[in-house]
Amino acid sequence: MTAATSRTVANAVVIAAGATATYFVLRDPRGRRIARRLLRLWLGASVPMYLLRETGRAWVQSAPRA
Repeated sequence: MTAATSRTVANAVVIAAGATATYFVLRDPRGRRIARRLLRLWLGASVPMYLLRETGRAWVQSAPRA
């Protein structure tokens, strides 16, 4: 098996596992509530941190050179 083939098979397995997990989590109302709460937590924490990090990086790169 070549490296490209093994990568393709691994990607297919990961996608299938993710789709299956998504189906079982979103199948019942409790799973949907938990998933929604986790999504809000993730978006509420990681997106502002990403924006702050990118703003700081842009600030540093825009500084005049000595």
